[in-house]
Amino acid sequence: MRKGIVIMAHPGAEELAVLAEDLGFSSFWVYDTPMLHADPFVTLALCAKVTSRIKLGIGVTSPALRSVPAAAGAFASLNALAPGRVVCGVGTGNTARRALGLLPGTTAELESFTAALQGLCAGHSVEHQARDIRLLHPGGQMNTADPIEFAVAALGQKAAAVAGRLGAGLMSIGLPDPAAWHALRRASGDADSYLMVPLHVLEEDEDPYGPAARDATGHLVLSFLTFAADTPAFAAGLSPGQRQAVQALLVRRATTSDAPDRHLALYSGYLARIAPADRDLVLPSLIDALALVGTPGELAARIAALEDAGVSEIVIQPVVDPPAEMARFAKLIA
Repeated sequence: MRKGIVIMAHPGAEELAVLAEDLGFSSFWVYDTPMLHADPFVTLALCAKVTSRIKLGIGVTSPALRSVPAAAGAFASLNALAPGRVVCGVGTGNTARRALGLLPGTTAELESFTAALQGLCAGHSVEHQARDIRLLHPGGQMNTADPIEFAVAALGQKAAAVAGRLGAGLMSIGLPDPAAWHALRRASGDADSYLMVPLHVLEEDEDPYGPAARDATGHLVLSFLTFAADTPAFAAGLSPGQRQAVQALLVRRATTSDAPDRHLALYSGYLARIAPADRDLVLPSLIDALALVGTPGELAARIAALEDAGVSEIVIQPVVDPPAEMARFAKLIA
């Protein structure tokens, strides 16, 4: 099993990229959410200049966020700085669009956008707005000679099938369920797959639902509750305790699920380390469903099951003490 890191784009991220490479990580990712985090291409350009082996990934861009020409130019430019080390994660833009108060794109838009990006980044002509276009930059400004890896973000069969049709890899977040991955892999094919998931290694006799575990996993649990707060139909299918947590989140953020400006309250601090006052919202049931928490032996067994289900790489987001968390993870997957 390979290991990777995902973080929020920010100045100084390149220091973590160097550490990740030194610790033997295979990939280093940043999110593409302009209203929440710094620019991912600026961040990875800095990382490209100080690393030489590690893959540099954006997880994920989308047709609901960037135009085909702009995205292709950005990825080909990054590929000139890190030849053959670039991974383009593509999704429908769920977080990036919802942070604007808008809905994500469709699966059809995801497929056409990804196919066009694949063609342009390989130096081919593609159709765009009823015109043939191609990257025309001469010399070393952009690199279309070295391959860019593509991975489609998916939680279900429709998006996984897009990956299969396009020969792209697969990525998912908060899905540490081997049965779900068996199903996704049947639809997506055999290309590389990435699971982005919170991970916490328990100390001896440590409570798996104690403050340390909640701090390490809370960023994704609260993102789940945020989605539920923003999507009442989804929240209706949760357990009573989880619905209570959704309502508590809305109260604390001083908004409602139908307020037109709820995105401004709900998405502030999204995927960042949670405040201690919000630890009670990190329910044990959601830790179990969305994260990997356990002793070294327990985690090794769970990771082996995920590998058997077709996961190629576990990607964690360290939020409490990134260097220390990265070192523990590197030791766990040697």
